[in-house]
Amino acid sequence: MPRMTEQTTTNVTRVAIAGAAGRMGQRLCALAGEMDGLTLSAAFERPEHAAIGKTAADNSGVTIGDVFKGDADVLIDFTTPAATRALLPACVRHKTAYVIGTTGLTDADHKAIDEAAKSIAIVQAPNMSLGVNLLLNLVAQTAKQLGDDYDIEILEAHHRYKKDAPSGTALAIADSICKATGKNPGTEIVYTRHGDDVVRDRGKITMQTLRMGDTVGEHTAYFSGLGERLELTHIATTRDTFARGALRAAKWLSGKPAGRYTMKDVLGLT
Repeated sequence: MPRMTEQTTTNVTRVAIAGAAGRMGQRLCALAGEMDGLTLSAAFERPEHAAIGKTAADNSGVTIGDVFKGDADVLIDFTTPAATRALLPACVRHKTAYVIGTTGLTDADHKAIDEAAKSIAIVQAPNMSLGVNLLLNLVAQTAKQLGDDYDIEILEAHHRYKKDAPSGTALAIADSICKATGKNPGTEIVYTRHGDDVVRDRGKITMQTLRMGDTVGEHTAYFSGLGERLELTHIATTRDTFARGALRAAKWLSGKPAGRYTMKDVLGLT
């Protein structure tokens, strides 16, 4: 019996949660203890946050601190680009695998992640849900099949407090379409439409953004031809969808060799 207990303990992945008092952070802390093979080992917030010193989740026994000490196998981060920039070298220093769900990252941020991935295992994705990652495959297949005879519009909606726009998921949808059709995201995506002469340019992808109430996350890709319209939609009704996806990614990432991975790797999608 003692031997079995030791084996079980060895197979448990210790996770740390950045931004533990935020909307996503709270759900990550609460759900970490419910998933087999995971345990919450650390939680932290920015210095002087009111939550520091409080318990991260009921019955977790973990107190929210003000710094990441490396006391985890995997760090999960749904915070801000500035916070992620600071945590990336900390993970490299502590040899901690890193799950990044932060959106609004710049090209320079992604280059820094590429560099860090030479030393540690990293999963970085704008959306951690299974449904969204299936959607990314579907929009790519649809765009390639239909071609430029069908106009493409992407509409995303989130809660009133979301800072970045368009959402990382909406950008990922556009990127999947561009890769499938050979379009250049820098020239083929239109982010606004206003004025007296805004006739649609053939082949362009238009992005629209809504910010309203407590909307968790809604994304629709429209493919509209003359006489018909195809809509591919994903609606998230709870943040737990993303939290569980991130925790699943953390469990999968633990023990993996250094490298940059995606949710397609985690979910076994091709």
